[in-house]
Amino acid sequence: MLSIEDIKALIKEMDTSSISELKFESEDAKITLRKAAAVANKTVLQAVPQPAEVQAPVAQPAPQTAQVAEAKSVEKIEDSSLHKITAPMVGTFYSSSSPESGAFVSKGSKVDSKTVVCIVEAMKLFNEIEAECKGTIVDILAEDGQLVEYGQPLFLVKED
Repeated sequence: MLSIEDIKALIKEMDTSSISELKFESEDAKITLRKAAAVANKTVLQAVPQPAEVQAPVAQPAPQTAQVAEAKSVEKIEDSSLHKITAPMVGTFYSSSSPESGAFVSKGSKVDSKTVVCIVEAMKLFNEIEAECKGTIVDILAEDGQLVEYGQPLFLVKED
């Protein structure tokens, strides 16, 4: 059985190589490591225990165009006149309550302190995120289904 240190070493080696997928099977476990597509230069580890199986996608560096887009969004975030709605926890960002329904808000939407702007799913719990300010949505910084970090800006709001 591989130790955590062995798995971390495999992930590190994979991250620096051109290998996009690695499968390891033994009598006790099965491990699959994959490089995910275009996650902004962060390594994402997601353990999904299943009967004798653990999967951990590993991110590869984002293409140059994503880095340029990220730089532009950072410029907007640094605009001190805009209020940032940030992720209160690590989880998955959802812009609507279900795939069939429309987004809670879009660019140009008017919000008040109790307006639900998105859902962040953490550990199978769906947490409604409220705007906590009154104004107009200027930019949406997260994409539907994207993993978000604690404190990561999700929306920019021009306060009224």
